[in-house]
Amino acid sequence: MTLRFAAARTAAHSPVARALSHRPNKAASNDNGELFTHDEVLDGALRHFAEHGLNSASAAARNAEQALADGDSKQYAWWLEVCRNFDRGQARRLERTMPAVSNF
Repeated sequence: MTLRFAAARTAAHSPVARALSHRPNKAASNDNGELFTHDEVLDGALRHFAEHGLNSASAAARNAEQALADGDSKQYAWWLEVCRNFDRGQARRLERTMPAVSNF
């Protein structure tokens, strides 16, 4: 009995060829249109840490409170995210004590 190996009719029929031919998505599937990218917030948090050191979380929380008092919801969101990078618990407490500005 002779065995004959034949290639798939087209490359599209091969599971390996299909997997290799798909290009990865440029955008994340869970991209919800956030105000700030992770890299922007991380860069801001590192700069803030360089200025305030171990007191960075408290200073960011104070800045968030001041921004909300001034009516600047975008700055409030920024400082809340910076605070979250240092101390998630403090950021959650800040969110609970401050009125919800919008969904970030």
